[in-house]
Amino acid sequence: MDTRAKEEDDRSSDYGSDFTVDEEGILNNLLSQLPDKPSPDLVVKDIEDDETPGGIRLLRALGRQRHERPGTPQLQLPVNTADSRIPVEIESDGDSTTNVQSAQSRSEKQRSVPVSPSLERDVPDQRSPLERFRTKPQKALSVTDLISPAWCELQYWYTLTKHGRKRRTPAMRQGSVVHKTLEDQVHQTVAVDIQTKEDAWGLRVWNTIQGLRTLRETGMTRELEIWGVVDGLVVNGVIDELSYICPDRELEEEEVTARTAHGKASKNIIAPDKASIASFLKPNNNSKPPQGIIKSLRSLLKKTSKIYLTDVKTRGAKSIPKGASFRPTLMQLMLYHLLLADLATNKVDPNLLFRRYELDANTQFSDSFIAQIGSLNETFYDAPSDPSQSQEVPDSSQDSMQLLLDHNSLHQLWSLMLQEFQKTLPSGTNSIGNVLKAEYRDQTDGSILGIKTFLYDRDVVQTYLDDEMRWWKGEREAQGVVIEEAYKCRICEFADGCSWRKAKVEEATEAHRTRSRSIV
Repeated sequence: MDTRAKEEDDRSSDYGSDFTVDEEGILNNLLSQLPDKPSPDLVVKDIEDDETPGGIRLLRALGRQRHERPGTPQLQLPVNTADSRIPVEIESDGDSTTNVQSAQSRSEKQRSVPVSPSLERDVPDQRSPLERFRTKPQKALSVTDLISPAWCELQYWYTLTKHGRKRRTPAMRQGSVVHKTLEDQVHQTVAVDIQTKEDAWGLRVWNTIQGLRTLRETGMTRELEIWGVVDGLVVNGVIDELSYICPDRELEEEEVTARTAHGKASKNIIAPDKASIASFLKPNNNSKPPQGIIKSLRSLLKKTSKIYLTDVKTRGAKSIPKGASFRPTLMQLMLYHLLLADLATNKVDPNLLFRRYELDANTQFSDSFIAQIGSLNETFYDAPSDPSQSQEVPDSSQDSMQLLLDHNSLHQLWSLMLQEFQKTLPSGTNSIGNVLKAEYRDQTDGSILGIKTFLYDRDVVQTYLDDEMRWWKGEREAQGVVIEEAYKCRICEFADGCSWRKAKVEEATEAHRTRSRSIV
């Protein structure tokens, strides 16, 4: 691909900027009119921000068929999605979406991103990026913070220095429309008013609980928020999609073969307390199959099924990223895998999260919060997911109000979430498939442009994280892109004042002079 084509392909990247100088001036003027101390609100535009309550995620109507991959070439995107609402997902036999706006979401419309330190300072700030931008009272680290530098570390440094956080470009806003449309295929959404910070976080944890239940009942869930700890620091992110469908069986089989050849695993090993599918099907002295064989097979398949992660990217260009342009997405999916595995195996200390966000994890939720969730849920948890299992009561049919009363604090609700992780990922890390998928969609109509699959490699992502945390902690300077990736500079808003570019020009000039002198 020539340079001009590569520039066009990457112009719609999530890691660049689409604002002009005039637009930035208008935005800065608007931001300057904000009050110095805005009243605290519980809803912000980015779900990775610490104040966001997210939404309640309740299962869709029990009895619906398992979700399949979209077969249509494009999505039916909404015409107007400019408002900000709290998604609260409930079960429904219909495909409609109900958005009820809360007081907090209404006030959020008047807010924008906080004004952050400018690039120009009389006295250089010697604090680390972590101290300047991700220490209380500012937001905690997010997956976006750890992954954006994979595009260009220096660009992200300039972004933080000028804006304090990564700005949402028009392309990213249009991409959010596609993501919301995909999410509405799985959930119906309404809003819940919240009274306290603990209620807001209760919504987020409850949302994850219901996302896990949706995954078990329907085979798919979307927009699952997770939390983790990287180098002692709280990190959160949102996984676009989890399902039981392996995106690349051939790649998975190659991985199993390679691991077996190196003696790291054997696909013939079966836990002593579990029978193989073959043993169920093998005749036993011409006797009749044991009663409940179908039920046992279904149970075995459910226990041994793996969960696979997908990240959805939207693009204006019709091609999909290659090489260095794909690196951020590759690292993002591997980081999701790492965080999910740690959360599912109870390696995340919730007290770190509660302290970071200044939450009273033992205080009870408000009566209003419990009543709203209970009234939403009780209507929809009254039918089995499979008519053949009508004698069984699925775990998701528990009365939500009673469940919240029994887990009436963040500490207790967190424990309930861990129980749901154990049910969904009974084998812990081994329940998460190593085949990761990046799905690229057209940002205008949502049609699929292409798919990339690759294998999870913990060593690779851990090495990346270790290096990035050295920068975040101020142990080294931000680095620009290598010379082979200089095409990224053409779509960078900071190109004119970039110290890396200036240094490279000076290096090239000096090298040219040296060669000229040697010729003479």
